[in-house]
Amino acid sequence: MREDTVQLPGAGRIPDPEPSPRGGAGDLTDELIHTDWWTDDMVARAGIPIVDIPFVSFGGGIGSFVTVDYLRICGVPTSSMRVFTQLETPWESYEYLTRVSQIPRAERLRSDSASTPDNIWGFPSYAVREAFSAKSLRKFVEPLFQIAVEPIFTDYYTPKAGQAFASMEKEYHRIGYPEVVVKAQVRMVRRRQGGGYFTLITPPEGASRTRRVAYRSRFVHVAIGYPGLKFLPDLMEYRERFRDYGSVVNAYEPHEQIYERLHAAPGVVLVRGGGIVASRVLQRLIDDRDARGLQTQILHVFRTYITTAHGPNLWMRRKGGDGWAYQGFNYPKSVWGGQLKARVRKLEGKERADLYKIFGGTNTPKRKSWQKQMKRGRREGWYRDFQGEIVSMQPDGPGFVRVELKTANGPQTVRVIGVIDCTGLEADIREHRVLADLLDHSGAGRNPLDRLDVERTFEVRGTRSEPGRMYASGTATLGGYFPGVDTFLGLQIAAQEIADDLARLKFCKKLGPFRSTSQWWKWARGKRI
Repeated sequence: MREDTVQLPGAGRIPDPEPSPRGGAGDLTDELIHTDWWTDDMVARAGIPIVDIPFVSFGGGIGSFVTVDYLRICGVPTSSMRVFTQLETPWESYEYLTRVSQIPRAERLRSDSASTPDNIWGFPSYAVREAFSAKSLRKFVEPLFQIAVEPIFTDYYTPKAGQAFASMEKEYHRIGYPEVVVKAQVRMVRRRQGGGYFTLITPPEGASRTRRVAYRSRFVHVAIGYPGLKFLPDLMEYRERFRDYGSVVNAYEPHEQIYERLHAAPGVVLVRGGGIVASRVLQRLIDDRDARGLQTQILHVFRTYITTAHGPNLWMRRKGGDGWAYQGFNYPKSVWGGQLKARVRKLEGKERADLYKIFGGTNTPKRKSWQKQMKRGRREGWYRDFQGEIVSMQPDGPGFVRVELKTANGPQTVRVIGVIDCTGLEADIREHRVLADLLDHSGAGRNPLDRLDVERTFEVRGTRSEPGRMYASGTATLGGYFPGVDTFLGLQIAAQEIADDLARLKFCKKLGPFRSTSQWWKWARGKRI
């Protein structure tokens, strides 16, 4: 082993080496920053210690978790993997987004019964587990009946957020996930001359004697989740101009102050958007109105107002009405294992992008409880929906915002206590520093939807450093050969593709029928692996 190489630390510890004998400062140099392919000697000259590990993943969210889960089940020991993250748990970021967008643990997610990040087999499903944990006959029957007759006679079954998080926590401990975690921020990934990659991390202050540590690996997995929160220009302009961050908010950021103002006094609130988050925000507003006897008035503006079923032909139509495009899940279910999955896998370029436009787009489930609430609101006059665009916003006295709208019925001006914007979540991939560096220095490119371009195996196209491979999964890869990547099941399918490719490269064991059966029994018994 080279003199500037650090032995693999145990239990995810950051190495704490002595200063490099090469005399470097232990930080990035101009040579490293501007060089696409790094050598061991370049890193050593910079005084950056090197840790050898076969497989690294960074992001540390559910994408990293399910990938590590697959690899552990396929026989990879924890000593051969590291996950770089600043999260306390893999579901921390996702739980934060669901909570601020009005899906706390007691409410139900938009995910089906068999999309189980804690269980790669999908059996028993969430519905079955919910039934067998019930304490009454009615609660036992309800989820089983629902999955038997969905979606013809009832809404799709979806699990409660708390159930998903609790089950992931069990698997988190069963596979020894804490043993692979290294608390750190990834600065960049560069290809290594001689094969593999260097992943440069910034450890927490005081965790290392050098500012940077380089992990030298054969395989890298990119699972950073959402590159950043996307704010519409009018929202940003209002905030920058008036320095008011509490009245005009994005639904994916904390905005409890809006509900508190409505609790304190009657008021009008403007909701913008037509997706699942808009549905949840409306439900919260109406639930509060009913439970507290409030006089809240709700204005709901759609950019595109859907009045009926829509689509290019009889076989690709989506229900719609009252402004909403209705769909049970983010995408038609066949994108995860049916005709659309097979079709997208064969398409390239513009043809693939055009198909994404047809089955993608903003939509929400048509849940009966929401429909009853909005129907009652229209009848009683406190919920009004319309097509329009916000022209301008400005303060109108303490605690109020004047909003000018362009609508189908002409200009309108309304005075509201707050605007909740439920449009858009994801910024461009360049908003994330590591992804921007991959595009500039590691050969990565963009797919037809301008996200990270990956192969059918989820290898990042253009980044190969033989015998190494770089993979990516999650929403940053949307637009590739597999749709639905930003869902529980999508993350699992990506992890399966990655594990299969790594099995072909002899890094892990193939998950055949015998191994799969024996591992399921271990999972069912909660046996640690």
